[in-house]
Amino acid sequence: NSHFILNGSKSFISGGSTSDVYAVMCRTGESGANGISCLLVEAGTEGLSFGAKEKKMGWNTQHTAAVHFDNCFVPIDNLVGNEGDGFKIAMAGLDGGRVNIAACSIGGARKALELAKSYTKERKQFGKQLADFQSIQFKLADMATELDASRLMLHRAASSIDEGAPDAIMHCAMAKKWATSACSKICNDALQIHGGYGYLKDFGIEKIVRDLRVHEILEGTNEIMQLIIARRILN
Repeated sequence: NSHFILNGSKSFISGGSTSDVYAVMCRTGESGANGISCLLVEAGTEGLSFGAKEKKMGWNTQHTAAVHFDNCFVPIDNLVGNEGDGFKIAMAGLDGGRVNIAACSIGGARKALELAKSYTKERKQFGKQLADFQSIQFKLADMATELDASRLMLHRAASSIDEGAPDAIMHCAMAKKWATSACSKICNDALQIHGGYGYLKDFGIEKIVRDLRVHEILEGTNEIMQLIIARRILN
C-alpha cells in the first residue's frame, strides 16, 4: 500500500490545533504492542480536525485540545521507522519526558523560592522583617533543601539515561515523582509566606502554583511512578 487511512481521536493534546506535525501512535496490525505504528500527520491534512481549546487551571500559554482523525490519508513515507515500531518509539521517549517535567517543576520552584526569600526581607510584622522569625527561617530551609534534593535526583536520572543504565527507568520515575510533588509544595509554601498577597496575580506566585500542579499528572501520574518504582524494586 502507498498510504494509511487513519481514524480515531485523542484528548488532551499539548499543542493541539497549533502544531505543524502530529506524531500518532496507531494500530496498523495485530493486537498487542507489535501492531502499533508511528505516523506523522501534517497540519492541513484532509480529515484532521480539533476540539475546542481546553480551559485549564494553568499552562494557559499552551493550547490543549482534542485531535480528531476522520479518514485521514497518510502517505507511507510518513511512517516513522518500520510498521510495528510505534510502541517501542513511544516507550523510548517516556524517560526523557519525565526528566523534562521534573526540570520544569524545579525551575518553577526555584523562582517561587526566590520570590519568597525577597518578600521575607521586605515585609515587616511586629517591627521585624519576616526573615527574622524562626518559623519563616525553618520553612525557607525546608524549601531550599527539598529543591536541592529534587535537582540532585534529576541529575542522577538524566545521567542514567545518557549512560544507558539498567535502573534508568526507576531513576526517572523517582525523580519525576519526587520533584513534581516537592516543588509543588515549595510553591504552595511560597504562596503561604506571602499571605493574602500571594493569592493576588500581581505577585506572580499563584501562577506558578497553578502551572506546577499538573506536573504531578503529566508524563504518567505520580501514582503510576510509584507502581514503576515498586515493580523495579520487587523484581
